[in-house]
This record gives sequence, C-alpha cells and structure tokens, in this order.
Amino acid sequence: MNRRHFTLQTAAALMVGVLAACDQTPAQAAAPSVAKIPADQAYALAAKGTGFSVGPLMAAHTAYVFFDTTCPHCAHLWQALQPLASQVRVVWMPVGYLQPKSLTQGVTILSAPEPKVAMAENEQRLLARQGGITPASTLNEDLVQKVKANTALFMQISGESVPLILFRNAKTGEYGSQAGAMDTAQFAALLGL
Repeated sequence: MNRRHFTLQTAAALMVGVLAACDQTPAQAAAPSVAKIPADQAYALAAKGTGFSVGPLMAAHTAYVFFDTTCPHCAHLWQALQPLASQVRVVWMPVGYLQPKSLTQGVTILSAPEPKVAMAENEQRLLARQGGITPASTLNEDLVQKVKANTALFMQISGESVPLILFRNAKTGEYGSQAGAMDTAQFAALLGL
C-alpha cells in the first residue's frame, strides 16, 4: 500500500512539472527571482525585438507577445487574438525558451514568406499534438541571432513564463504586462479596446 501511495505521489509530482512547462525551465526553477523592470521600460524594450505583425501596421494599439513555438498556452492565445486582428497590431516575437527546437521553429516562422501562415500551421500542429512546424533544413543565421536576442530581451524583462504580453491600455494609458493565455474578451479588456 505504501509503495503504491509513493508511486501515485511521484506521478502527481511529475504531472505538476509537466503542466508548469510553459512557466519555467528546470534551470530557471532553481534560479533566484529577478526584480521586474517598470512596465513602460519593458514595453520599450520589447519594441526593440524582432517579430512579425498581425493586424494593421498603423494601428492605434500595439501589443508585443513573446512566445515559444512549443507552448500550448501560446497557441491558445494565438487563436484567441484572431478576432481582434482588425483592431490591434500584435507583434509576435519568438523565443528559444522551453525546448531546443523552439529556436529553430521560431527562425522557421520568421523566415517564412508569410510568417502568419507559418505561425498558424505551427499552432495548429502544436494543439493537435504533432510537435509544431517542421524546422527549415537551413536556417538564416541573422534570424537565429534575432531569436536569441528576443530570448535575451525576454529574460531582461524578467519573463518567467510564455506567452508574455506587453501592452499599453488605450483607455488609461497605463503600460502593463501579462503572462499566460486568455480569451478574446480578456485580451480586449486588457488593452482597453
């Protein structure tokens, strides 16, 4: 009986670790917490990253999303934001955070002729538990460095989980950040749309 109880406890602990995968990598779980920088500075730093835009280029509202290609929460956020594509510009910035293939998949999306199409394919395949988009056989070294730079920005901003959204609320003018997936209405409220 005790052995079975231990096995169930061990299995439960492992599941908690798996479910928290989008929150922290093992190395970060042991790292001390870093103080967050002010939201307006984090927003300005995010604007220096590399990504692809969805929505009007001259939109009055811009949000930045750091995402990992292997994160199911990022895939859910991608789907939730589609109805708002005409109202807000979202800059999706890939990071190499959760798995080694995150970097190569992020580069593959950025280097695609239509990154939005590649991203949609990645998120669909990820949610279907097919591992996301197949990385390109040759990677653009400049884009490899840009995804690495995005990852460094993410860490500088004190990102601890993906997706990480940086925004400015249209009604209050306040800057903010939000980690995790949300539905369409929650995102619209976050941005004051």
